[in-house]
Amino acid sequence: MAATISSTFLSASLLLLCLLSASRKGCVAFEQQELAAETHHHTLQVSSLLPSSVCNSSKAADKKSSSLTVIHEHGPCSQLRPNSHAPTHTEVLLHDQARVNSIHSRLAKTLNNVKETAATRIPAKDGSILGSGNYIVTVGLGTPKKDLSLVFDTGSDLTWTQCQPCLVHCYQQKEPIFDPTQSKSYLNISCSSSICGSLYSATGNRPGCSSSTCVYKIGYVDNSSSMGFFGTERLTLTTTDIFDNFLFGCGENNTGLFMGAAGLLGLGRDKLSFPSQTAQKYNKVFSYCLPSSASSTGYLSFGNSAISNSVKFTPLVNLSGGPSFYGLGITGISVDGKRLSISSSVFTTAGTIIDSGTVITRLPPTAYSALRTAFRQGMSKYQMGKAVEIFDTCYDLSSYNSVIIPNISISFSGGVEVDIVPAGILVVISRSQVCLAFAGNDDDSKVGILGNVQQKTLQVVYDGPNERVGFAAGGCS
Repeated sequence: MAATISSTFLSASLLLLCLLSASRKGCVAFEQQELAAETHHHTLQVSSLLPSSVCNSSKAADKKSSSLTVIHEHGPCSQLRPNSHAPTHTEVLLHDQARVNSIHSRLAKTLNNVKETAATRIPAKDGSILGSGNYIVTVGLGTPKKDLSLVFDTGSDLTWTQCQPCLVHCYQQKEPIFDPTQSKSYLNISCSSSICGSLYSATGNRPGCSSSTCVYKIGYVDNSSSMGFFGTERLTLTTTDIFDNFLFGCGENNTGLFMGAAGLLGLGRDKLSFPSQTAQKYNKVFSYCLPSSASSTGYLSFGNSAISNSVKFTPLVNLSGGPSFYGLGITGISVDGKRLSISSSVFTTAGTIIDSGTVITRLPPTAYSALRTAFRQGMSKYQMGKAVEIFDTCYDLSSYNSVIIPNISISFSGGVEVDIVPAGILVVISRSQVCLAFAGNDDDSKVGILGNVQQKTLQVVYDGPNERVGFAAGGCS
């Protein structure tokens, strides 16, 4: 009610100023703003969707003393840019589809059994891992501490990094490759240790053994992989958040297009994941805000202290056969303030997960078709552009400075409705190819995925003990 009163008062004040003003241009602008608000549209400058050459650090991350700066490998905030060029849109989308295919493969045999169950900050910048639009953070490993850039991934469990010696192969990374022989705190895990056997649930592969030392292996659908010794080490997030005996993979044979990152920080739900290993301090609670663009920063935060009071929670959904994934219960989609006519069974048949590593949200084709139709109706004044890869709804906005686009919101169990920001609605290939940033699966029986583009600027909270996921707007501000 307070928000409504404030909004009404502001509108009345602006109207009064407009009427007293001699500038009709100002009144027209006001009328357009009011029209957009009443019809649930976004009015935005096309230039705001384009890449920026200026680095803008997140104020939310800067407010905390326990914050670490992270670097976008191909953006203006980067201080250590790799020699390789940024991946193209085609490469990003191809590798994103490979990840989606992998998730679908893991869950393919168990999707019919879906059941609902009732701070330390690390700035996060948009990065490029496996040729895709993932996010990286920088952490310290070893004694003395060596800083390493790691992908953080809610769809993976095991934390790993490349290690010396590279007995078979190591890909190029930004920082020097970690050398466990130069650390006073590194220890190998024995093959006979019970914890060695736990690798199977975290990686999907049985552990190996070499000279009585436990060996891990983890592979990805695009043939990228990491294999090496399973060990413990001191992990440093901030000067006050240090964890001894942290279990991780020390990879001596690593292949793939990791685009400069040293490895991966696993934020899944397995007992070897980072949230589980640090549960005594953080109680399996973490949150993040993904920045609106590669030129901005967000954060990854652990513990309850950084959670906004405006967060609204939806119950976590458990997917049989996918215990490491964070499931969500989507109940509907709205465009331009109107709820689309989509049967609830469309969303419950396969279920939905939220994934920080998938770029573009995948919907059941029945739901995507309804979304696409409604969005096209709301964009009927603009000329359609050429489709590209998975995007079939694109517009030629080359002759426009500003556009009005329909609002899109997603509703979840528990009465939670999340508005998607413009940066999560449209993706810019070029000014003549500005596309709806959603895609459909090829079958309603395949799990839906809430990708990271649609999570931009939201504070997303993972509350393990209470089995829920929360959302709040304006998380990066």
